[in-house]
Amino acid sequence: MIMLAVAFLLGLILCMLFGVPYIDFLKRKTIGQYIKDVAPETHAKKEGTPTTGGVFIILAIIIGSIISLSLAQKLSTEAFIILLTLVFYTIAGFQDDFIKIRGKGNDGLTPSEKLLRQIAIALLPVLFLMMNFNHATNFQIGQHIFNLGWFYPVFAIFIITGASNAYNLTDGLDGLAASTGTFAFLACAIIATSIGHPAAGIIASATAGALIGFLKYNKPKAEVFMGDTGSLALGGLLGTIAVMSKFEFLLIFIGGIFVMETLSVILQVTSFKLTGKRIFKMSPIHHHFELCGWSEKKIVLVFAFVSAMLATLSLYLYFLISRGIL
Repeated sequence: MIMLAVAFLLGLILCMLFGVPYIDFLKRKTIGQYIKDVAPETHAKKEGTPTTGGVFIILAIIIGSIISLSLAQKLSTEAFIILLTLVFYTIAGFQDDFIKIRGKGNDGLTPSEKLLRQIAIALLPVLFLMMNFNHATNFQIGQHIFNLGWFYPVFAIFIITGASNAYNLTDGLDGLAASTGTFAFLACAIIATSIGHPAAGIIASATAGALIGFLKYNKPKAEVFMGDTGSLALGGLLGTIAVMSKFEFLLIFIGGIFVMETLSVILQVTSFKLTGKRIFKMSPIHHHFELCGWSEKKIVLVFAFVSAMLATLSLYLYFLISRGIL
């Protein structure tokens, strides 16, 4: 657990250090966010805020992870695959942000282009898992183990891709994705290490630290947004760690906020197509609370608290499972 603390501190310090020069660079190049017309009116003032802050988050994660993994002598092929997956998702997210910036609008990659990239990248950790681990096709709920056989790769790709999209949907308010993600990755760090995947645990811990460091620049009123560069990559990383460490079921609780955000969009779209009526004032659900009169700061604090409670619940469930109680 000492190396988890080292990784966390390195991620935190490096992200804070990298943030200043990168944000200055974005401001000099006037690389800012464009706001959709459908966004709540309060978001208009965010127009022009520097974006692609995910670049220095990911850089802090990778450097902090490699240093910590080297010190712990855990710089394994598994760690390399997880970090490489993170890099590829970062490139895909940056491409999406770059198209938006170049076009001076909010239309980046098309949904199909983005999804195809996410699926292709998810193949990397899934194929590695299938080729290098015994019982890779097993899916465990408590003490009940199900062998999904040939269906498992499809299932695993769905988890990683779904996590990437869910995290991306959550990145809609200053500090929201970073604060909720911090607790999710801390839970991942503890569970992965306890299961016997210390490399994944170290990377998750470095990510939690980097997200705390990023909050210095992203808390309301944000100096920089992580953009798809960060949100697609962090969501993909969350799903990859869960799949590689074999705690896929617990990800439902660990990433409960992200699941809720995604479900709100699915329910909204389904309801509107079937009945012509909307369930929420706007989706994802954090925008619904905005339109209900909640301040941005209040929404972020409440969602972060819920994320912390869900992370604690996931740790408790893991404790019960490891003791054979569930």
